[in-house]
Amino acid sequence: MLTLTRSVGETIRIGDDIEVHVVEVRGGTVRLGFKAPREVTIHREEVYRQIAEANLLAAQVTADTLGALAAFAPASAGAPDPQSVSGEPAGRGETAKGSAG
Repeated sequence: MLTLTRSVGETIRIGDDIEVHVVEVRGGTVRLGFKAPREVTIHREEVYRQIAEANLLAAQVTADTLGALAAFAPASAGAPDPQSVSGEPAGRGETAKGSAG
């Protein structure tokens, strides 16, 4: 870890695009200002950990969860109807069974 000493009003640069400004020092608290491109995310450590935990939980979708959600999904047009023995969509093969042509 690199440790630097800066006073109020001084700046630290990270690469070409990120600036860290020392805005205020009061007691044991330091206020920092950041200038960075919009695509660079900046979070306090405790917020970053909460986001990482939420992302981890969201990624843990089990097969049971997917199965439960599938029960609510509408059947797609090309999917076989579970009631049809031939595997064709309902209505097609059943009406032609008894006809002679």
